[in-house]
Amino acid sequence: MEIRQIQYFLEAAKREHITEAADSLHVAQSSVSRQIFNLETELGVELFIREGRSVKLTPLGNVFFERMKQVWSMMEDAKREVEESLDPEKGTVRIAFPISMAAHTLPSIIYSFRTRYPEAKFHMSNALYHDLIDGVINGEFNLAMIAPMPNREKETKIKGATLFTENIVALLPLHHPLSKQKEIQLKDLKDDFFCVLPEGFVFRDQVVTACLDAGFSPQIAFEGKDIDALKGLVSAGLGVALMPEMTLVDNTPRSTCVIPLSDNNLTRTVGVIYPTHRKLLPTELLFYQFLLETYERLNEFKK
Repeated sequence: MEIRQIQYFLEAAKREHITEAADSLHVAQSSVSRQIFNLETELGVELFIREGRSVKLTPLGNVFFERMKQVWSMMEDAKREVEESLDPEKGTVRIAFPISMAAHTLPSIIYSFRTRYPEAKFHMSNALYHDLIDGVINGEFNLAMIAPMPNREKETKIKGATLFTENIVALLPLHHPLSKQKEIQLKDLKDDFFCVLPEGFVFRDQVVTACLDAGFSPQIAFEGKDIDALKGLVSAGLGVALMPEMTLVDNTPRSTCVIPLSDNNLTRTVGVIYPTHRKLLPTELLFYQFLLETYERLNEFKK
């Protein structure tokens, strides 16, 4: 197998179209078709089901695709490791994060890091909780910010560190009867309609569990696709929502108020994870150490 064959195969599999793959690679479509044909001939199997220029992976093709993604990622990492070893301060950090950290947490830490290392670059993507874990394990990225931190006994393929613990707070419409309170208990909201994230979001599960622990089942009236959507629903007076405190820093919507909750267990851990079976590349290791140092300093300051 040649590197070019693998590259062309991966691009065609990802786009499910020969012409689009060729356009992305800036080569003729005949070149893509020929390289894939040569690869299939060498392997002795068909990797694609062809319908004109559209292609679909065969069952064996799908197995080969998953393996080749990992191989390609390792090759790219090896190349980057050599380059970054010469100057880690100019390399690239591949990191993923949940959407709840997009507005404040991650931009703030990246800004601080690039103040110290201005030539460092970032390749960022966001994903759901379990996709963050799978992405780190499978090599889509080497670092992920995550909340809450996974159970280390269950997740043996990742390591990491808890950076800080943040409070969960209540976001209420301004006209809510409890809006003038300095703090409330979660059970005070048992008669309210709740705005929550959709099924599959870990934070939704945390909200429901917290309400059950407080002695009531939340009346779920609306679902928002992300934290900003929940803010909009509450701002419109359609219900109340529980929020990670960090998501409201410098970004509390009009017509709402933030009320602390006195329940002791309403917190979530925020941390960073990386794979146990791959080394962090030089620039990523630099960023990981920067995270640990920065939040250790901030946590000491809070004490």
